[in-house]
Amino acid sequence: MSEIAKTREQIALYAKSLFDRGLTHGSTGNISARLSDGSLLVTPTGSSMGFLDPARISQISEKGELVSGDRPTKEIPLHAAFYETRHQTGAVVHLHSCHSVALSLLPEIDPDNVLPPLTAYGIMLLGKVRLLPFFVPGDPAMGEAVRGLAGKHAAVLLANHGPVVAGKTLEAAVNAMEELEASAKLALLLRGANATALNEDQINQVVTRFDVEWT
Repeated sequence: MSEIAKTREQIALYAKSLFDRGLTHGSTGNISARLSDGSLLVTPTGSSMGFLDPARISQISEKGELVSGDRPTKEIPLHAAFYETRHQTGAVVHLHSCHSVALSLLPEIDPDNVLPPLTAYGIMLLGKVRLLPFFVPGDPAMGEAVRGLAGKHAAVLLANHGPVVAGKTLEAAVNAMEELEASAKLALLLRGANATALNEDQINQVVTRFDVEWT
């Protein structure tokens, strides 16, 4: 099987898994993956992640031109910004997952790190998650906001919209996205409970042991 065919199959498989478990709904969310020639495979606009036809997943050239498949998601500028600023990025996942969106609406969250340090895995897989302001879906300004982070964050949370996670591989990006949603759920469950988060020394141990970007 060719690289493009295999990657299209993988995108459809992961997308269905996310959809079937309620992490995305309707026609929301999008996934992209970078091929060895620099082109991108991206889920098509208006498509449900639970019912993707692999052959219709969009292929976009390095110049941003549609090579094959259906018309791509309108969030292409958002995905492109991660590939441009984090050169190790091999895939990007963007969802409208419920708990992450809910967390983005709370006035007390820290915009520099929206997830409280509750578990080692939240730190290991995500680093600090930056809150970005609200943008109309498809607004190229979302991409500019990501570029403004200068590649220092693998995950962001768009206010009133949803999370975006970049990973070295498609599997890594999906796993990190699931960790973000689980961490957001945990933070909401513990809201107001005076829970014991990891202290600074414990955070530093995790950051050092697993070489985490923590800026």
